[in-house]
Amino acid sequence: QVQLVESGEGSVQVGGSLRLSCAASGYTVVTKSMGWFRQAPGKEREGVASSVRDVRIKYADFVKGRFTISRDNTENTLYLKMNSLQPEDSAMYYCAADSARLWQPLEPTSYTYWGQGTQVTVSS
Repeated sequence: QVQLVESGEGSVQVGGSLRLSCAASGYTVVTKSMGWFRQAPGKEREGVASSVRDVRIKYADFVKGRFTISRDNTENTLYLKMNSLQPEDSAMYYCAADSARLWQPLEPTSYTYWGQGTQVTVSS
């Protein structure tokens, strides 16, 4: 089993920045693929950014150039640095992990393990 705990919740104004963290504990060898997802009220959960160990990083088009995903494998922690935040970025952000090197790492259904989420609110 893997436990994922997100942190970094916050409220910022348009153009502001936040950094989210996701700490993995337990059987962390399963974290070959990790990703950030978000879900706004009334909307589907969508992929934001993913990191497949030793393979690639992917971003959703709507965050390219603004968000940066990184991981510290020694600390089993995944990060998401978010710059130039917009009101449409407001959502619950979730961290996810899987033991496979996923071919579709921005697809929520690809992942086995999920955190509880952390809220990001951007106001104008």
